[in-house]
Amino acid sequence: MAFLKELFKAKNLLLVIFIPLLLLPLPILHPNSEAACAYVLIVTAVYWVSEAVPLGAAALVPAFLYPLLGVLRSSEVAAEYFKNTTLLLVGVICVAAAVEKWNLHKRIALRMVMMAGAKPGMLLLCFMCCTTLLSMWLSNTSTTAMVMPIVEAVLQELVSAEEEQVMAAPGNSSSEETEPISIREKNGPPSLELIFVNEDSSTPDFPSLMQRKEQLLVLPPGNLELSGKYRSQHDHMVCKCLSLSISYAATIGGLTTIIGTSTSLIFLEHFNNQYPNAEVVNFGTWFLFSFPISLIMLVVSWFWMHWLFLGCNFKETCSLSKKKKTKREELSERRIQAEYEKLGDISYPEMVTGFFFILMTLLWFTREPGFVPGWDSFFEKKGYRTDATVSVFLGFLLFLIPAKKPCFGKKDKDSGESREDSMEMEPIITWKDFQKTMPWEIVILVGGGYALASGSKSSGLSTWIGHQMLSLSSFPPWAVTLLACILVSVVTEFVSNPATITIFLPILCSLSETLHINPLYTLIPVTMCISFAVMLPVGNPPNAIVFSYGHCQIKDMVKAGLGVNIIGLVVVMVAINTWGINLFHLDTFPVWAKVSNTTHQA
Repeated sequence: MAFLKELFKAKNLLLVIFIPLLLLPLPILHPNSEAACAYVLIVTAVYWVSEAVPLGAAALVPAFLYPLLGVLRSSEVAAEYFKNTTLLLVGVICVAAAVEKWNLHKRIALRMVMMAGAKPGMLLLCFMCCTTLLSMWLSNTSTTAMVMPIVEAVLQELVSAEEEQVMAAPGNSSSEETEPISIREKNGPPSLELIFVNEDSSTPDFPSLMQRKEQLLVLPPGNLELSGKYRSQHDHMVCKCLSLSISYAATIGGLTTIIGTSTSLIFLEHFNNQYPNAEVVNFGTWFLFSFPISLIMLVVSWFWMHWLFLGCNFKETCSLSKKKKTKREELSERRIQAEYEKLGDISYPEMVTGFFFILMTLLWFTREPGFVPGWDSFFEKKGYRTDATVSVFLGFLLFLIPAKKPCFGKKDKDSGESREDSMEMEPIITWKDFQKTMPWEIVILVGGGYALASGSKSSGLSTWIGHQMLSLSSFPPWAVTLLACILVSVVTEFVSNPATITIFLPILCSLSETLHINPLYTLIPVTMCISFAVMLPVGNPPNAIVFSYGHCQIKDMVKAGLGVNIIGLVVVMVAINTWGINLFHLDTFPVWAKVSNTTHQA
């Protein structure tokens, strides 16, 4: 038994060693570039799925195996690890670091909660809208880590407000005190402190996620163990509903923009590399397609979560009338107001960050809007500027602009000279702020995906895979897309989103070219469905963060997540077959795909 225990402890090391050895006959018995590329692809995929080594480390496998096996030159592989989307991510992270450093996200969230009030239905809708808005520009993980401490504080205020109301009532009786349930009790005032979390990444189980601080550094106030009491079944349901809705809203928001999640960035770079002549997908066209999807999903998911946990009494839970507010709700609103007032007046760094946030969005939209000439047309040479140009330029400026508002010779007598001098020298963000938030693991992971795709293309493996799928030619295009979406939706529940999309993109490109389907008809829905890993805590880090707060069990996540998954799948399929066809011209096999297909066959 002791030997088996030691063997089990070393399973990751054994997997790392024996998988390449067991697959070694493949390139030996078939000494061609297709077999060598397949060997590298399978080894890397097994490392990603099993996570025997960190995702970023596994992404380095093509960097040394491709040159060793003669698939690609070392210089060619190295060029795949730093692309245009890496620069785009760098600029976005600079703005995200400023948002986190100066608490702009906290001000936005609390302000929206104040607007919604303490009614559970409106509070749910408000938090979902706020999370969706933030997740459009920040990573899903970071957004969830930012919003969940605020949600936890609000939930504790709601429960404590009821406790005070019960104690003040004659006879200490309450109609809602039935059926107390064991859960964490309130230990002191709620804390809204949090630490920024890196870009989307995934771990195989929750304990390892909690141990790896670069992935999850936010803990709820108090212990994670269930050690207190809910005042009522209703309170328990409100806590479940609000907690789970944050993870789902973060996923919905990540779909909206091309920089909202790492899977969209991986898709964009792979698509541009595979089809360099296809000037179809950019920030504007992606937003025009995905924004209605996000809006519909947000509304339908709100109805679904409300019906599942709060029932159908929408009039009671969503009323904005001040006359219908209970003492408990009034007390909760006063405490939320007090939390907002602690932030004080909006500061100069917050204003600068908010301005850059809006400016970056406007410049992205107006670069090449499509229906009118954009600002890129003012330059003589076309095609030199991308969305990354905008984000890096604005991110660079944040390192230069001082965090202290220029006083033009006036000095604040109340503050000391040393403090004033340090504030004048400090910029909006420092390099340490950037380093703390930059997800280098995702950068390497994305680069490894590009390297695999490049090797599959140059070796001819992707073309070979496409020919093996000719049996699907009898299916209509929408059926092929639906089958692909269902497949990736299942796989991504157990495998990280970046790894899933990296494995499937080259295969789906070859499949589309072989069946003469517009590649975007398959790639865009699959990219979106890969984000729907919402049924298990191990599906993605936002799920694990929400689960860590102890309000819901796995069965709650499976039940609610299955509904959200089905909603997303239906909405995406409807979208791609309606306005998606007109927006991306999906009813024809494009010339840029024909050129790529001819190049592969040659």
